[in-house]
Amino acid sequence: MTATAPRPIRELPDELISQIAAGEVVERPASVVRELLDNALDAGATQITVRLSAGGVRLIAVEDDGAGIAPHEMPVALRRHATSKIASLAELEAVGTMGFRGEALAAVNSIAELSLLSRQAGEGGAWLLDGGTGELRAAARNPGTTVEVRELFFSVPARRKFLKSDATELAHCIEAVRRHALARPDVGFAIWHEGKLIEQWRAQAGADALDRRVADVLGDDFLAQSVALELRAGPVHVTGRAGVPDIARSRADQQFAYVNGRFVRDKVIVHAARAAYEDVLHGQRQPVYVLHIAIDPARVDVNVHPTKIEVRFRDGREVHQAVRHAIENALAAPRAALLAESALTTAAMPSDVSNFKPFVPPAPVLQAQAAIHFEARTGHVVQELQALWQPGAASVSAPAATEVEPAPDWPLGRAVAQLHGIYILAENHAGLIVVDMHAAHERIVYERLKGQLDSNRIASQPLLIPATFAATPTEVATAEGATAALQQLGLEITPFSPKTLAVRAVPTSLAAGDPVELARSVLAELAQHEAATVVQRAQHELLATMACHGAVRANRRLTLDEMNALLRQMEATERSDQCNHGRPTWRQLSLRELDGLFLRGR
Repeated sequence: MTATAPRPIRELPDELISQIAAGEVVERPASVVRELLDNALDAGATQITVRLSAGGVRLIAVEDDGAGIAPHEMPVALRRHATSKIASLAELEAVGTMGFRGEALAAVNSIAELSLLSRQAGEGGAWLLDGGTGELRAAARNPGTTVEVRELFFSVPARRKFLKSDATELAHCIEAVRRHALARPDVGFAIWHEGKLIEQWRAQAGADALDRRVADVLGDDFLAQSVALELRAGPVHVTGRAGVPDIARSRADQQFAYVNGRFVRDKVIVHAARAAYEDVLHGQRQPVYVLHIAIDPARVDVNVHPTKIEVRFRDGREVHQAVRHAIENALAAPRAALLAESALTTAAMPSDVSNFKPFVPPAPVLQAQAAIHFEARTGHVVQELQALWQPGAASVSAPAATEVEPAPDWPLGRAVAQLHGIYILAENHAGLIVVDMHAAHERIVYERLKGQLDSNRIASQPLLIPATFAATPTEVATAEGATAALQQLGLEITPFSPKTLAVRAVPTSLAAGDPVELARSVLAELAQHEAATVVQRAQHELLATMACHGAVRANRRLTLDEMNALLRQMEATERSDQCNHGRPTWRQLSLRELDGLFLRGR
């Protein structure tokens, strides 16, 4: 092959430079919408209207009622790296505006037909600037700015070939506006396509403005099936809403994270949120959430990518911990009281429940009295509810059912029956509660084990006669190499012979279970972490395995006292709405839903 002569080094023409920059900033019509919305918000707009044609390819017009642009500044606004947002390196390192790079308008003007119409408050009229010719002339408009972009990528037709259908591009444009709308409930947004209004979100005010905007944008179901969160940890303030595990999705398309009002995609935030849901999410389901992170602008670098959708934190660990703890704390509280009250308001209430009151936790004495006794002959764990609230206190026997009958305003109600040895049926004022007793008890045991582990190590009980079993080489190696981790988990497993292991102690809470089955399961889990210290996540995975073995099994008959005690435990246990594997532990059927099954009232 003949070598070509090297070209001389020379400066690129300004037009080509702008088109190269446009390739970074403008990927599709939604990119233009995003940039123009940023500018409108920076201008102090309270109402923004987006008009589109052909999914934004033929026309994108963004109108606002912001501060407007002075006539002599309008030509400057279309130049590369011209902006009013920053003027020094110090301001760049602490950006407090949505835009700041001064690239968007110049980039769009190089690949489309752009016009700028603006009027400042107090001025006699507006001015219209043609981005192609530079002509500036008088025009009519109320105070504010309109940026009109026609024939996107007309000067680089090859880029148009990579665009999708008009419907797809329109969907991306709508999503861009939704993201801004979720961050700014104080601003009204409207989207028109081909002359038809397709979305509108009115400006909201008041303490619940963000919740009302969330309901408007994501739907009332999201608001009803999510919990509010707020946490202030040092320089980080996290607010928003976290969807309950029941509404997790197969795709991560309902995850909205904002840093100082800017929508971002950040691995630190995504990982923290995922970690917070780790204990309650089923399989590979994706959580849904709206997170607003407020942080000192000097502690976050937003100048990472031209699209400004990526950020870099000065201390990612503090942000990770704040996000994780905010979501964990919000999800930890049992939702029984909240959902029971919500179901009651929508149910067809009989007259005798007109004095229903919100749930008030029972007194510790009553809690201690409600004990679950699983008889040793059934192979179950003997557990005292008292140990959950008063560790180390003397055990209290379960009184007769007539003496500890649950109060009628308990969220999970009064047990009335057991179905096929699997489900507990209970009645509360809202209707019928159905509880998966194994899943519920599994969570209770798991949370207790976690609490014991947090206090250094899980209490263990030596076995009178060690349980021996034939072990595989992997099991032997794991037992020998993870002695400290096993002790922290309340297990003592030692070699009995080269091919045999002996279980000499088990967690006190699981003393009545099968020690060999427990040991095998824990060793199998530990083998996956043999190369490193048992971290918290691994510990919790092990505890989940142990709790599964210790939980009451299906097809076990419980007395009404035992069922009621289990319900009271659920009401007082964190994350009791899901089992360790993320499945729901209970469901509420309202009176209205039950009436519908039998066509009552029709």
